[in-house]
Amino acid sequence: MNKKIGIIGCGWLGLPLAIEFIKDGYQVNGTTTSKEKLELLKKEKISPYLVSISEDLITSSITDFLSDVETLVINVPPKLRGEHKENYVQKMNLLHKAITISPTKHIIFVSSTAVYGDSDEEVTEMTTPVPTSISGKQLLESESIFINDTNLQTTIIRFGGLISSDRHPVTMLSKKESVENGQMPINLIHRNDCIRIIIAVLKNKWWGQIINGVYPDHPSKKEYYTSEAKKRDIKIPDYKVNTLKKGKVINSDYLINVKRFKFLTPIMN
Repeated sequence: MNKKIGIIGCGWLGLPLAIEFIKDGYQVNGTTTSKEKLELLKKEKISPYLVSISEDLITSSITDFLSDVETLVINVPPKLRGEHKENYVQKMNLLHKAITISPTKHIIFVSSTAVYGDSDEEVTEMTTPVPTSISGKQLLESESIFINDTNLQTTIIRFGGLISSDRHPVTMLSKKESVENGQMPINLIHRNDCIRIIIAVLKNKWWGQIINGVYPDHPSKKEYYTSEAKKRDIKIPDYKVNTLKKGKVINSDYLINVKRFKFLTPIMN
């Protein structure tokens, strides 16, 4: 097996993922859009590449980045907020075109449970996605770009809300007034388990799959974020009464029932 992994997007998730791959004996090519971050990647023994993908152009360094990469992790979230919104599908089409002339054969595409849209029922990998947000729609279309290429073996991982010790939504929720949907269940996953799932896909050759990456416990948002706020000694989010919708519960039949994957980092202690 080729021990060279490529990771497009060495940020909050991609950087610690690359570090774990290196600990396991892999060589890692990693991309960043920031010149200042090249030295950080190099310090972590990641081969650094400055790669920028826009709607119309992908930098020429992508060719060198992919030149010896058989397995590629695509970890590029859509930029659909603020003034600099981009067409994510066009960006992924450009990336796919570069991949088709490279030795890359395996793709792990980091997606989101946003593709499932709004629902009041349980959602698994067998559920047909009906995205309602722009990001969900563009992610679903982008997944298809790689899934439909029969020359690639692609696994899609749809992660729920991402948390870690240095990134938690309760810090923002505590600043808001009259927060809605407190009765809805949470669908979160810790970064540690995200990394473990990605590594498991590669090591166990779970190719051609769609996997929901969500922790299997689903307390209500009000219960969960109240508890997390108390732990941090910050203001408890102000949830208003709203019982019109139950909200969706996202589970993974593939990880829990098929592969017996054990989540190790609880979202709630």
